Amino acid sequence: MALPSKQEILDWIADNPDASAKRDIAKAFGVKGAAKIDLKRLLRELEDEGRIDRKRRSYRDAGRLPPVTVVELLAPDADGDLFVRPLEHGGDGPVPRILYRPLKADPAMGQGDRFLARLIEQRGEDFNYLARLIRRIGTAQHRIVGIFRSDKEGGRVLPIDKGSDREWRVREADRAGAENGELVEAEQTGPKTRLGLPQARIVQRLGNPSAPRAISLIAIHQHNIPDDFPDEVIAEADAATPATMKGREDLRDLPFITIDPADARDRDDAVAAMADDDPKNPGGMVIWVAIADVAFYVRPGSALDREARLRGNSTYFPDRVVPMLPDILSGDLCSLHEGVDRAVIAVRMRLDADGNKIGHDFHRGMIRSAASLSYEQAQAGADGAPDGQAVLVLDDAIRPLWDAYALLVAARGRRQPLDLDLPERQIVLSDDGRVKSVDFKERLDAHRLIEEFMVLANVAAAEELTRLRRPLLFRVHEEPSPEKLDALREVAEASGFTLSKGQVLHTSHLNRLLAQAEDSDFDELINISTLRSMTQAYYHPENYGHFGLALKSYAHFTSPIRRYSDLIVHRALILGHGWGKADALSEWDIEHLGETAKQISESERRSMEAERDTTDRYLAAYLAERVGSEMTGRVSGVQRFGAFIKLDETGADGLLPIREIGSEYFHYDRDAQVLQGSETGLEIGIGQRVTVRLAEAIPTTGGLMLELLELEGKPIAQGPRRARRGTAARRRPGQAKVREAKRKLRRKRERG
Repeated sequence: MALPSKQEILDWIADNPDASAKRDIAKAFGVKGAAKIDLKRLLRELEDEGRIDRKRRSYRDAGRLPPVTVVELLAPDADGDLFVRPLEHGGDGPVPRILYRPLKADPAMGQGDRFLARLIEQRGEDFNYLARLIRRIGTAQHRIVGIFRSDKEGGRVLPIDKGSDREWRVREADRAGAENGELVEAEQTGPKTRLGLPQARIVQRLGNPSAPRAISLIAIHQHNIPDDFPDEVIAEADAATPATMKGREDLRDLPFITIDPADARDRDDAVAAMADDDPKNPGGMVIWVAIADVAFYVRPGSALDREARLRGNSTYFPDRVVPMLPDILSGDLCSLHEGVDRAVIAVRMRLDADGNKIGHDFHRGMIRSAASLSYEQAQAGADGAPDGQAVLVLDDAIRPLWDAYALLVAARGRRQPLDLDLPERQIVLSDDGRVKSVDFKERLDAHRLIEEFMVLANVAAAEELTRLRRPLLFRVHEEPSPEKLDALREVAEASGFTLSKGQVLHTSHLNRLLAQAEDSDFDELINISTLRSMTQAYYHPENYGHFGLALKSYAHFTSPIRRYSDLIVHRALILGHGWGKADALSEWDIEHLGETAKQISESERRSMEAERDTTDRYLAAYLAERVGSEMTGRVSGVQRFGAFIKLDETGADGLLPIREIGSEYFHYDRDAQVLQGSETGLEIGIGQRVTVRLAEAIPTTGGLMLELLELEGKPIAQGPRRARRGTAARRRPGQAKVREAKRKLRRKRERG
């Protein structure tokens, strides 16, 4: 039989991408015996001409993509469509356009996520392929932010991640002009190998890593936080105009004020209170909480909406904010500035004389804030020392607010939410961005008042939408796992306290433990350990309750400027009350509620990690000038490789490597959470007081390395590293053999 032509072979491969091995082609055209040699020659010629590619034992059209390949999700386009780019494209022409249409069961994914996809060729469309998800791979896992070090062959990238010490090799052609010592973002180009350095190319130069404001920039890039708004998003925001009174209630005569941090740029909540004039509710109060009507400006399916959903929330750093919405909205049109008419969705709540909420109703209206106060100003007014601005609203706003707060305090005492007392660190920067000081924020009643008002408003929103039978996103916080409770119980017992066992856990049980530790040396330790025992809160369309707040139903309603979850709740309220159609919860919103919940929960965790990493780096930069200084602290964690120490002055966490603790072998007891010396029996456990020397502070990673000087006031013998710097550590003859024998005996006992 005659051999097929080259064009016939190409047509076969195009029509049969899943059966394109040489034997498949030979079988299709009836090629047998010696003719297979000629077929092999034809295939090689096509390969040399660049018309097909050979992948393992299969062939494919070089201009076409394989039927199954790895792709990376791009940002939504102007129409909201999702496209992906193939990570492998062997053709010389433009990269084919691939549309991704997720099925209902597919997991939520965001820009940069990679997945294995099945490609379906599309003809007569404005895209070349349709992608279907096979298996998710991950979110741009092969990118790092690091320091570039040049050499003759190009250079290397040294990662800045704590705990990562593997360098990446960069060829000269892939360095993108990066200079020695520059902060860069690099992407792996070759496959992972067990031997040798992974290959990478530099995709972005980020500048001088020692620049003060590079610290938050590192976190932004490292955690893939979008920090530039697309042009179409900015255009939509710039085109926004102030809301009018159409379809709104006039609430401008109510004594609303805002209470925020002194340096706040956005003010998305205002509060008011007054005595309830209903004779059936003697001693009762009426509370109003008004929240910026962000839904009016951010409509479902718009470019603003897609970007807000992608970001999930605003991310806060000491030197900058990466906002969820452009500043013209978050800092102006949606900010409840003093003396300016602003659109809101407000909830009016009635309290009885015991502080119980006995009713609520929601309103879409217009308010005019009478004053923009800081927490300190509001507190001074309540304490009888108002400044000029607070004087004007003292009788109408501040005093009634504090009267209502007193009722809520009594109700909170009966509800018994988790009462953690953890001071919040505040990193104070100088004008040039360097750390000037590390302070602990003072907790005022003004802070607690706003918190209690917001919690009550969030409860009302969840209850209202449940009553209206409208879909929403609940804020869910499940109770601790038995394993985490056991770990907390062990810490409590090691500190001399008790946590009841064998009963249904309530927050009141944990509050009793916290009360036992109050004002003791273990106060902070028990608070931190209790916090660590908690599960991570998340968003979900189903209501599983909020353990920490001791509430059956809870949703986020009070911050739609900075949380997408709250925007969903606002849209649901608009839908439920019939306040509008264009800005109400859409069918798409409802259909994708589960995906949205998962995506914004992941975005929240991403922001928390970025904020924590940035704080660690700022603290390391602040302490870098004090390397060699002695500091006090407390053991906050124990692992096989050493102990974590929380320093008293700054609250920073440093690592005490096990090699720096004496010169003996230390056994790690996971159950007891202690390190025990094999020769002296010395035990290092959670809660112990220590004096340490700061050995190393690395701003680019946020790492602090410590040396142990004293444990519970007693000096500790030098470890091997310090011994090399000075006096040699003495070891008895045969000491290593004795230690090994003890280890074997211990393992035998553990197995027995």
